[in-house]
Amino acid sequence: MQRTSVEGVWLSTPEVRTDNRGTFHEAFRQDTFAESVGHPLRLAQANVSVSRRGALRGIHFAAVPPGQAKFVSCLNGAILDVAVDLRVGSPTFGRYTAHELSARNHHSLYLAEGMGHAFLALTDEATVMYLCSARYTPHKEHAVDPFDPVLGIAWPRHPTPVLSPRDSEAPSLTELASGNMLPSYESCARR
Repeated sequence: MQRTSVEGVWLSTPEVRTDNRGTFHEAFRQDTFAESVGHPLRLAQANVSVSRRGALRGIHFAAVPPGQAKFVSCLNGAILDVAVDLRVGSPTFGRYTAHELSARNHHSLYLAEGMGHAFLALTDEATVMYLCSARYTPHKEHAVDPFDPVLGIAWPRHPTPVLSPRDSEAPSLTELASGNMLPSYESCARR
């Protein structure tokens, strides 16, 4: 696993073995994960979504506590996966990193607690699985406007991105910060 430009986000590029039957790779391994990141991933829930081309999911984050770390993989098709540092006081607050995850490249992205997560489906059908450190708790879940100009995310052009009502009406980073809705870097670092 390698660090990205945003603190708390790591890219996993597994070794893929190929033979006449197809391919094999270790998608996740606790010991190598913990060695790279510095702590194990507490697995509480695994989610799978299937999205059509142009579907934009997020930017989502969970309040801390409990927070929710994620290990994201694309099992079919391809996505542009985006992690945004939403931790007030972090040296990389407000910055994002974007990586293509696909069934072809086998990459995964790890996001620590306090990160915002979003992805855009780049193929007709994209199946995404994410391992989560905490279970889904609806009243602790929040969203940030994925088109917030303050974040300046360079989304690939798509005629009409498909968003949920929640995501299309999500507040800006500035609105969330002024309402004290964002996690603090300090509270996430203690976890």
